[in-house]
Amino acid sequence: MPRVKRGTVRRAKREKLLTLAKGFYANKSKLYRFAKEAVDRALKSAFVGRRRKKRDFRRLWIVRINAAARQQGISYSQFIAGLNRAGITVDRKMLAELAVNEPGAFAAIASRAKDALKQPAAAQ
Repeated sequence: MPRVKRGTVRRAKREKLLTLAKGFYANKSKLYRFAKEAVDRALKSAFVGRRRKKRDFRRLWIVRINAAARQQGISYSQFIAGLNRAGITVDRKMLAELAVNEPGAFAAIASRAKDALKQPAAAQ
């Protein structure tokens, strides 16, 4: 079997990894072994973070909707139940935007949700 030296390939691989580690503290940006460990951890955290971001934003939207709904005299769960009963299909992201930027529009939606809750379910 012929001998493979890998000189340029190995160097290119290491340089690529050290560029990913640029800005890391001390040996983690200078030495290949420590840089490899740090980059692996960083990429793992980035992967996890992309999934966490979706959860975190949904939690933020729910907090904002809850605060705005309570100003209208209704709890979050009642508000969402009222929206479902009224047949209003607006996602939480848009509801949160309305709550922050358009309080009048949110108040109108909240009143529709309250009215839907007062009507018996069979009347729908």
